Amino acid sequence: MQSWIGFIVRFIVSGLVLLLVAALLPGIKVAGFTGALIAAAVIAIIGFLIERIMGDKISPQGRGIVGFITSAVVIYLAQYIVPAYLSVSIIGALLTAFVVGLIDAFVPTLLR
Repeated sequence: MQSWIGFIVRFIVSGLVLLLVAALLPGIKVAGFTGALIAAAVIAIIGFLIERIMGDKISPQGRGIVGFITSAVVIYLAQYIVPAYLSVSIIGALLTAFVVGLIDAFVPTLLR
C-alpha cells in the first residue's frame, strides 16, 4: 500500500515539476495540470523502456552527461506521442532535463 502512495505522490510531483518548468523556462509548453500528468506518464514510460533496453548506466539517475542527454531526448520525444499536451524545443528539452536533474539531486526518492 505504501509503495502505491509513494508512486502516486512521485507521479503528481512530476506533473507539478513539468508545470513549474513550463512556467519558468522558454521552449516548453504544457497544457494544464492534466496535460502535465499525461506528459509525465509518457516521459516515465519512455524513460523506463529506454533504461530497460540500454541498461541502468543510461538512466538520468546514473548522473553524468549520458544520463542528462538521455533525459533530454526522452522529454523531446514525448511531445510526438502527446502533442496536444506537450510542446518542447531542443533547448527546452535540455533546460528541462537540467532542472529535473537538479530537483532529483536535491529531492531523492527510492521510486525510480
